[in-house]
Amino acid sequence: MSTPSDRDAALEQQDLPPSKSELKRQMEHLQKLGRQIIELSPEIRARLPLSDDMLAAVEEMGRIRANEARRRHMQYVGRVMRSEDIAGIEAAFLAMEQEEDLRNREFHLLEQTRDRLIAEGDDFAGEIMAQYPDIDRQLLRQLIRNARRERDAGKPPASARKLFRLLRDVSGL
Repeated sequence: MSTPSDRDAALEQQDLPPSKSELKRQMEHLQKLGRQIIELSPEIRARLPLSDDMLAAVEEMGRIRANEARRRHMQYVGRVMRSEDIAGIEAAFLAMEQEEDLRNREFHLLEQTRDRLIAEGDDFAGEIMAQYPDIDRQLLRQLIRNARRERDAGKPPASARKLFRLLRDVSGL
């Protein structure tokens, strides 16, 4: 059970402005987010909801070479970030991260398919040909055979790489 003094203390804390430490943490978060934006390529940066001021600050950072000047400019970027749509920027970063995770999962699935083709051969190749009717059947079988030979002889997996590229091309990744 809370006492009246506990409730009064809680109300007083709600009315207080953020502490100096909290403001510093928020500013460091904005600078970190700004640093992430600066490190992005221009094509990816274009997907973010950034103002003209922020884009100008990012471009200016690319021209600065002196360490102290870069540090001061990062503080400026943090100040500019205060007026940006932080929730929108973070949502865009999250969406890009999810896209990358999806690509990685698809990539690993293709690797597993390739490994299974090499291990099982023609049995599984029939399933792949049914799944991808446009695949070059002769090339697929040849690459499977060559990949098995390379694996058994302890040679570098050149045919396995070619098989992976073939699967990637027909799957559209």
